[in-house]
Amino acid sequence: MSGSKKVLTTKFIANVAVLSAVAFVLMLFDFPLLFIAPNFYKLDFSEVSVLIGGFAFGPWAAGLIEAIKIILKLLFKPTQTMFVGELANFIIGVAFTVPAAIIYRKQKSKKNALIGMVVGTLVMAAIGILANYFVLLPFYSTLYGMPIDAFVKMGAAIFPFIKSVWGLLFVCVLPFNLI
Repeated sequence: MSGSKKVLTTKFIANVAVLSAVAFVLMLFDFPLLFIAPNFYKLDFSEVSVLIGGFAFGPWAAGLIEAIKIILKLLFKPTQTMFVGELANFIIGVAFTVPAAIIYRKQKSKKNALIGMVVGTLVMAAIGILANYFVLLPFYSTLYGMPIDAFVKMGAAIFPFIKSVWGLLFVCVLPFNLI
């Protein structure tokens, strides 16, 4: 196949490996934002490395770096959430970095990088709310044998006016995801 573009070059693999390793290390330094959301929601800065990879090598590289980061985390640091946190991190990370990388790839400029990150943030916020409501909180609830109302109570401990799952999602989870 003359003229075909070789996708998996040694340089690409090495760059994805380095960016995945950096993302993994950044993920190890996570911390809860106790004044915004229940303590099982944790913030880290690993998406910076994933976003750089997405901008440099395209959207599928962002997804690959995100997946490798999670795999490395699971190999070196045991899960504390029965894999729900790792699944959440993957879903939210891909929802942010892939749209940003797609937009940036169309025309590489500072303007498109900024537009991509804004769109990625909006997609991440929407996907984050939906994933928490339909998948993550029910999955967490089932695995830990606790009612969903327990999460609402955790949110209400921070913001007493939270009375429902949707209240928890819009008052705690949405601002947390936007940070």
